[in-house]
Amino acid sequence: MTHRNDCDVLILGGGNAALCAALTARRAGVSVMLIESAPIAYRGGNSRHTRNMRTMHEGPLPPLTDAYPEEEYWQDLLKVTGGLTQEPLARMAIRGTVSHVPWMIENGVRFQAPLTGTLHLSRTNAFFLGGGKALVNAYFRAAESLGVDIHYETEVVDLLWEGNACVGVVVAKGGSQREIRAKSVVPATGGFESNLEWLREAWGPVADNFLIRGTPYNRGVVLKRLLEAGAEQVSDPTQGHYVAIDARAPKFDGGIVTRVDAVTLGIVVNARGERFYDEGEDFWPKRYAIWGRLIANQTGQVGYSIIDSKAIGRFMPPVYPPEKAHTLAELAVKLGLDAAALERTVAGFNAAVRPGTFDHTVFDDCRTEGLDPPKTHWARAIDTPPFYGYPLRPGLTFTYLGVKVDERARLIMKDGKPAANVFPAGEIMAGNILGKGYLAGIGMAIGTTFGRIAGEEAARHARC
Repeated sequence: MTHRNDCDVLILGGGNAALCAALTARRAGVSVMLIESAPIAYRGGNSRHTRNMRTMHEGPLPPLTDAYPEEEYWQDLLKVTGGLTQEPLARMAIRGTVSHVPWMIENGVRFQAPLTGTLHLSRTNAFFLGGGKALVNAYFRAAESLGVDIHYETEVVDLLWEGNACVGVVVAKGGSQREIRAKSVVPATGGFESNLEWLREAWGPVADNFLIRGTPYNRGVVLKRLLEAGAEQVSDPTQGHYVAIDARAPKFDGGIVTRVDAVTLGIVVNARGERFYDEGEDFWPKRYAIWGRLIANQTGQVGYSIIDSKAIGRFMPPVYPPEKAHTLAELAVKLGLDAAALERTVAGFNAAVRPGTFDHTVFDDCRTEGLDPPKTHWARAIDTPPFYGYPLRPGLTFTYLGVKVDERARLIMKDGKPAANVFPAGEIMAGNILGKGYLAGIGMAIGTTFGRIAGEEAARHARC
């Protein structure tokens, strides 16, 4: 039976990758429909919470300083992933960023001046003026002006297959279901981080203590349907972008303002008041994403960032103010820690600190000696009241379990062959590049590069 197509290219999702695909496909001259499960006020997925994109460049650009060449970018990624990355796809994502800034400006995105301060990102990351929500709004305006057919509060519940081609989807909206058919399909619906049952299957009961830093609408339905249809899996369900966020953050959608950036300026202790990892291992943008997972492995999935007054003003404060006290014992009580244990830990840390020249903009020589775990940089005695503490929980931004793609963003099935007309983009395929770990701003780089590729390839297939 021959069915009438509702559009040439069907985009599943409404975040950065989906919008990049929609804009690219529509400009290629085909009809495009985009379906977003969230209501209009929450459109954009995790892209609403982003601020920047890690961007390769050979010289200064208006939103960036100096140069950030391909090989340095690749080595940074290689380090944080521990080699769990597919180099050809990773290098494609990196190289793609060369053209992203002008393309984004053409589509209404605006950039702010290079960021200064202790995040060390002025050379590597281009920051969006107004943040991710402004970026998402700009893309939706561009898509609407081009005639992209956009549907909100429309959830994909199933995929329709004929052989190795996905010929459409079944969607639910307002209590009823219907089919939408297309020549090409771009799944860009993210991971499954807001599916608490799936997280519990992967992690066990500890997942109940996770906070979902990202959107509450990424439940992984499309991902599960693709895997059920025989798509090749990448990464595993426990891997993801886990960040240490304030334990007082909401269960869902807290976003970037809940992240605690004081870790490198003090110490982090667990519920027993004991340190458990080197807080000065590397610059924060390269190491902040390991702390959620580290805390997930602690008793009760909780940690505490402890600093003194010397650290105030040196990091971007989160939305929740820290607990404050004039003695460590008083701070411990406010945080629910054993006062003697915290005082003992801080005393041992202070005794191990070796004199140096503190400079949070470089790998300085302020370190500990004879302490396990050590603090290899930026170690200063915690001895100047008032003292401050932030309670921490694992904050999950997005999961890395996904589907395999090739250099043309084609979905690869378990038999090693590409699906005929399916081109995943964004978080749903980011596990090809992010086997573990994270590098600040690379999610937007992956989504933009492969969103544009997916849109181009989907349009090409639809015209055949």
